[in-house]
Amino acid sequence: MATGTRNRADIVSPLESVPAVVIGAWSAAVALAPNPWTKLALVAPAVAGSVIWWAVLRPQRWLALFFVCLLLTPPLPLPLGDSGVHTAPILAALGVFAGILRMNQWRTLITPLTASFGCFLAAIAVSLSFAALYSDTAVASRSLLRVGLFAIGIFVYAWAAAGPRESDGNSLRFVRFLFGVSVIAGLFACADFYYQFPAPAGFEDQFVWLDEGVFRRAQGLFYEASTLGNFCAFFLVMTMVGFFRPRAESPCAKPVLAAGGVVFAGALILSYSRASIVAVLAACAAFAFLRRARIGRFLAGAGIAATTAALVVRIALPSFAVSYWDRIHYSLQYVLSRPNGVLSGRLATWTVLTDFIASQPWHAVFGVGYKTLPYTHFVGTEVIADNTYLSLLVETGLVGLVAFLALNGFILRAGLRAARSGNPRAAFLGEWIFCFWVGEMVQMLSGDLITYWRVLPVYFCVLGMAVRETDGER
Repeated sequence: MATGTRNRADIVSPLESVPAVVIGAWSAAVALAPNPWTKLALVAPAVAGSVIWWAVLRPQRWLALFFVCLLLTPPLPLPLGDSGVHTAPILAALGVFAGILRMNQWRTLITPLTASFGCFLAAIAVSLSFAALYSDTAVASRSLLRVGLFAIGIFVYAWAAAGPRESDGNSLRFVRFLFGVSVIAGLFACADFYYQFPAPAGFEDQFVWLDEGVFRRAQGLFYEASTLGNFCAFFLVMTMVGFFRPRAESPCAKPVLAAGGVVFAGALILSYSRASIVAVLAACAAFAFLRRARIGRFLAGAGIAATTAALVVRIALPSFAVSYWDRIHYSLQYVLSRPNGVLSGRLATWTVLTDFIASQPWHAVFGVGYKTLPYTHFVGTEVIADNTYLSLLVETGLVGLVAFLALNGFILRAGLRAARSGNPRAAFLGEWIFCFWVGEMVQMLSGDLITYWRVLPVYFCVLGMAVRETDGER
């Protein structure tokens, strides 16, 4: 009796049907879920897995996703830290995973700048033991989280400077992407102040008293207004540098840069941050030093952008404009006669810290623990130092302060070297980071800027790209 034969393709192994059975069961579970939250919980793993797979397929994808999340999403309303939990560190962990998968694509990373990053990170990590000793484990745990958040910026620098890169990788294209994302963040900050959206999770108590009422200062999606001001200053410096370069050497056309400059200038004004304005002025002085020519053209362009932003604010928010310019006038008029008032009480705070170091100088060696001052009474009271250098001296001692000053020196050196490079992309990035970091070092006198972990990765990414483009000449 003849028996029929079947093709192998017609025979389905039980194991081969398993994925179909799983997908079918999962789809049925989603369809039969009793409420939207259960449906979301069932769908979330598949969505997360797809995003992770998409992100690791190409070297720069996770970084783009990280910056979108970092700059355009609020923290989650969970009771952890000062402002809740943010999802950006999760994407940073995804970057570490992507970097491990592509270990063979990394370049040599041993440079003085990289070593200075490592030394400073080691210095603040060592101070954690003193945080536990002089405060308690809860405060030390907060400090450990702060160290981890700062380390994210270092990892982003390492990726930009020496990590895997697309075969057709173009730094200016990625800068254009960052600029677009940042303009959206700036526009939201302006809308946030005008409409006073509900604050996402935690936020700093920073308000402006106007005739119409009390308004929260523009913070956008950041924790506090000074971070927004510092962020806007960074991209205002980029706009300034871009205006002086040919179109082929700039990430955006000049009309686009001008429109973005108006947005950032407006958001900076609405943030009410005077220190960020000083940082921009210091960056302008550094730019004038680098260029040594055509300063009149620069001043005219900067004046037009600032005037346009001021007029927009004057028309949209007349009472705020009056209050803002009164504040600037008060600051200039009384800076010598009433410095503590002009500096919002900072002199009194700095006196407390300097008296502490003077009375107990042995703490100036290793400090009392990184980022412990706002949460401990060890120096006599809880203190927000509002001065990066003094804060580091008290919290990490001379060890941490010297390491930080060395880091700043190497950042300026790398920026200046790139600015003087024959590579047009390196020159653009170098001028940008050098000029901005001069302003950043000035602003550090009135704020603890190394706690701005939401914006530091952006700055360090540009620094890393400048280093990479400069080294690409060889």
